[in-house]
Amino acid sequence: MKIMVYDLIVLGGGPGGYHGALQAASNNLKTLLIEKDKLGGVCLNEGCIPTKTLLQSAKVYHHALHSEVLGVTASNVEYHHEKVLKRKNEVSAQLRSGIRSQLKASGVEVIEGYGQILRRQADGFLVGIGDVMVKGKRLLLATGASSVIPPIPGIREALDQGIALTSREILDIPDIPESLTIIGGGVIGLEMAEYFAKTGSRVTVIEMQNQIGGPIDSEISSTFLKILKQKGIQFELNAKVQSIDQHQVTYEKQGKTFRVDSEYILVCTGRKPNIENLGLEAIGVETIKGCVSTDETGQTNIPNVYAVGDLNGKSMLAHTAYREAEVCIQTILGKKEQMRYHSIPAVIYTTPEVAYVGETEESAIAKGIDYAKVNLPLNYSGRYVVEQGDRNGFIKIVIDKKYNQIIGVHILGNYASEIIYGAAMMLETEMRTSDIEQLVFPHPSVSEVIKDAIHQYIKIGG
Repeated sequence: MKIMVYDLIVLGGGPGGYHGALQAASNNLKTLLIEKDKLGGVCLNEGCIPTKTLLQSAKVYHHALHSEVLGVTASNVEYHHEKVLKRKNEVSAQLRSGIRSQLKASGVEVIEGYGQILRRQADGFLVGIGDVMVKGKRLLLATGASSVIPPIPGIREALDQGIALTSREILDIPDIPESLTIIGGGVIGLEMAEYFAKTGSRVTVIEMQNQIGGPIDSEISSTFLKILKQKGIQFELNAKVQSIDQHQVTYEKQGKTFRVDSEYILVCTGRKPNIENLGLEAIGVETIKGCVSTDETGQTNIPNVYAVGDLNGKSMLAHTAYREAEVCIQTILGKKEQMRYHSIPAVIYTTPEVAYVGETEESAIAKGIDYAKVNLPLNYSGRYVVEQGDRNGFIKIVIDKKYNQIIGVHILGNYASEIIYGAAMMLETEMRTSDIEQLVFPHPSVSEVIKDAIHQYIKIGG
């Protein structure tokens, strides 16, 4: 039997996988992409894109209901969840089609099926897809991650009954539930809390930590929590779920036991890399705490085997996977590039948005950095006052006092997602406060608050 040989075999068609395949093929590497489900991975099919589609519809609905403050009166405003789901599916299908077209135009061969590494040979790696066997001189592993199901008594039964859902199933429930309990106050939990609260659900979020939003700055988290509570979302922090009995969640808080009943339960307790049945042990790929271990070029402990995206567990973000894939391909081509994780931005796409990059005040303290901080309300921006009008949004900048260098930027407020890339660039290029003073920002724009904040810092002697 003749075995097809490729310069690169990519396992997984999510952001890191398909982007890596495109990069490889555009550099004349014969490339095969193997995907067991849908091109685009979790991001395109059950993560980034679908959730933002739902959130956009909820945002428009909310604007229509509350437009009188802008002098616009809307009547008979209705929300049709089934039409929103239809649009969500159409958006994902359109983007999947675009990816498939790009791959075809670039010469990437795509096989649908489950790829498993079989063994290593002197000239490459054998991979099986069902009855088909192929060989790759190099491998790019990009199999993503899946929801963690914590060992909570009753959770498996609730999942089997369709009462408890993961972030995958919640995107396709046919109706807006009357009530929803969310276990986990991280990014996914908060975005889903926002969506369902805006569209009519009574939402309760149970979180083990003492703040929401995971690793976000504590000042941002505190104000963010206050805003979400004002929207009617109930939060139970420092709370541990003890059991699930059909629609009832029992949790412990401050030594006392509480119960909450809801129509659905959403489990958002993190994600774990998909390393099972991949065949890593067949070639000796090292894993640490369930993640594939990689160096700064994305290479594993096995030469010519690379891993990107959620699989290596370093930064579970689609845009991180894109960049990791680029670094891997450049390394394969013999060029010297490496990953730098300190300037990767992250966003929570609620209303208001939260966006951040670099050091928080807490991480600066933990690292012993002599830092200064400056906070400035977003209402310093005329555009923000005109279009948003709230008094809660603010920007926080963390500065290394030794070099007057920007090492962290944190924004609470709409437009944050479109501004944070500029802050990331400031960190990546090691800009100092004096450098930012010389930049010209468009007026009126919300981005101006970055320069305004730096002016405030310098004004007080920074």
